[in-house]
Amino acid sequence: MWYLVVAGVAWGTAGGAASLVFRLSDLGSAALSFWRCAGGLALLTAVWLVRRLRTGRGRPGRPLGRAVLRVTVLGLCLSVFQTAYFAAVAATGLAVATVVTLGAGPVLIALGARWTMGERLGRGGVVAVTGALGGLAVLILGDGGVGARPAGVVWALVSAAGYAVMTLLTRWFGRHGRSGDQLGTTVGTFAVAALVLLPLGAAEGLVPHTAHHLAVVGLLAYTASVPTALAYALYFAGAAVVRSATVSVIMLLEPVAAAVLAVTLLGERLTVATSAGTALLLAAVCGLAVAEARSGG
Repeated sequence: MWYLVVAGVAWGTAGGAASLVFRLSDLGSAALSFWRCAGGLALLTAVWLVRRLRTGRGRPGRPLGRAVLRVTVLGLCLSVFQTAYFAAVAATGLAVATVVTLGAGPVLIALGARWTMGERLGRGGVVAVTGALGGLAVLILGDGGVGARPAGVVWALVSAAGYAVMTLLTRWFGRHGRSGDQLGTTVGTFAVAALVLLPLGAAEGLVPHTAHHLAVVGLLAYTASVPTALAYALYFAGAAVVRSATVSVIMLLEPVAAAVLAVTLLGERLTVATSAGTALLLAAVCGLAVAEARSGG
């Protein structure tokens, strides 16, 4: 649980760093996502190698084919989740992009868990899902797109879908005893994501044009370390043993942290409709948490 708490807060700062990178350079969302994955991969690999040297472990006993399939699928989900999220931040701002992504994510997770793993949704869950959809509608239509631009909301929903699939798969692997070495899985997942994003990032331009080189490099280094290497290692470890709906609720720390950064440090202004839609989304997800707890958590 505490791993997930730290991961959620750390993730909440990733969008803020991305917003600053977009303001200071011409780096695109796919290129930024590549550097995030590549930098995170380098740090996680170093930690993984040191740990294996200290423990003296050899090759894992689980079938290699399963491990490759697991990290390939998770890596694809990660690349979609991150890149679409950064595109949403660039299109509609940090606060709205994060709230939509992490507000729609629990809805998709709850529905997916019900269909794939038999986790009950219940009457309260249905009400919460309906409320979340209402919150999305208010965000998109409430002020004519002034506060929440439709293109950015679409990217955020794509990101939410990638996040939901990644969470459900992580939980499913853990439930069936196929999660393996969590740190090793995280390393493999980032390796796949970096390979997938390399050609996309190269098409956008991997080297940013900027007059603030040190600031951009520092932001990229921060993004690769704290909200990536640290946060994802903790996330995969926690998500493998904690109920999917519980994971999604704890991750509400991310939109809260992101909203605070957006308003206090980035100068984003939230309209009445945006604030109302955000409140409705978060209330719906909290209601989903209550429904999940009553259904047997």
